[in-house]
Amino acid sequence: MPTEYLDADGLRCPLPLLRTKQKLMKMAAGDVLEVVATDAGSWRDIPAYIEKSHHRLLDKSEPQPGHYRYLIERGED
Repeated sequence: MPTEYLDADGLRCPLPLLRTKQKLMKMAAGDVLEVVATDAGSWRDIPAYIEKSHHRLLDKSEPQPGHYRYLIERGED
């Protein structure tokens, strides 16, 4: 169950990724962030960032065409 939510609908690259990073920095380790976005670039950018970070991508889905959803667990610093 997400503890935080980020609505990035309508934001264009690179804003969905930047807002995701900012939100994660304010969260506690173990918290889960749900991100929803409409920018197709986020499908590539958010997972690529998570792979290089200490966070964990729990789920990545496209519940409807052009709408992207991510569940990210905040990692330890």
